[in-house]
Amino acid sequence: MADLDISTYLAPVLFALAFAGAVFAFAYPYFSDDRQKDKRIESVAGARARRPGSMAEIQSSRRKSVAETLKEIEDREKAKKITMSLRLLRAGSKRTPRDFYIVSALLGALLASVSMFILHLPAAAAVVAAFVGAIGLPRWILNKMTSRRQQKFLAQLANAIDVIVRGIKSGLPLNECLQVISRESPDPLGAEFRELVEQQKLGVPLADGLERMCDRLPLSEVRFLTIVIAIQQQAGGNLSEALGNLAGVLRDRHMLALKVKALSAEAKASAMVLASLPPGVMTMVYLSSPQYMKPLFTTTVGHFMVAFGAMWMLTGVLIMRKMINFKF
Repeated sequence: MADLDISTYLAPVLFALAFAGAVFAFAYPYFSDDRQKDKRIESVAGARARRPGSMAEIQSSRRKSVAETLKEIEDREKAKKITMSLRLLRAGSKRTPRDFYIVSALLGALLASVSMFILHLPAAAAVVAAFVGAIGLPRWILNKMTSRRQQKFLAQLANAIDVIVRGIKSGLPLNECLQVISRESPDPLGAEFRELVEQQKLGVPLADGLERMCDRLPLSEVRFLTIVIAIQQQAGGNLSEALGNLAGVLRDRHMLALKVKALSAEAKASAMVLASLPPGVMTMVYLSSPQYMKPLFTTTVGHFMVAFGAMWMLTGVLIMRKMINFKF
């Protein structure tokens, strides 16, 4: 009976102690000196952050300057009209737009003549061949030349930035470092920096010369270099450290691009085989037995089947291209 009475009184006492402990644990921070100490620390930190010339304000102003510079460059890129002369300049070609148009017209006429007089295709096929030869094929070749030149430039840009960093650390001015790159680097990097150095000799400011380089090479990496140098000239700072960080970023981006290319190589090869198989088989059958394929080009049903097959082939090629092209 005594044990029962003790357990009867002990349970409410333990519950009351547990409840008091929980209340104390939740309420203690609001009544202790630690909360007041935290408030004082926050007020001091806020005062320092609001102090003119503090690190927070400097970082905020730099971020704002970078954002404004990026917006200005994007607005100029959107408002700029890409002419044929600029396209040829980006491809590294010394031909004039007149030469390009003449070659395109001759190529279109050649493909149309081959389609009509050698392959004996109908007039509609000759018109398509002329369109492809005069407009599609020359611009495709020009885009390939531009892409190849840009990739060569990017492969050499990180090393060129390292040359600038070492030159600045050793005491050389920025203009002298640019001249070293223009003299010792292979094309297209050397040619672009030679153009930049020549423009500076004629009195063009460095920022304007770099913007013109962005016009000739519309790459994000070149835009990064332009922004870093422009902000350093306006706000000051350690240029060698900023360019060193930029070189590291460019190398990481290049390594990522090579990794993506390696991982997608098998898928691209499969897509090329699948896309080239139907027209290749059709061409071989036509060359071996033209009478067997002739109804496709001489009858209305054949024309419809060729158009339907070409449409589905184009759809499949676009889907495969979307699947194997990665943006990073």
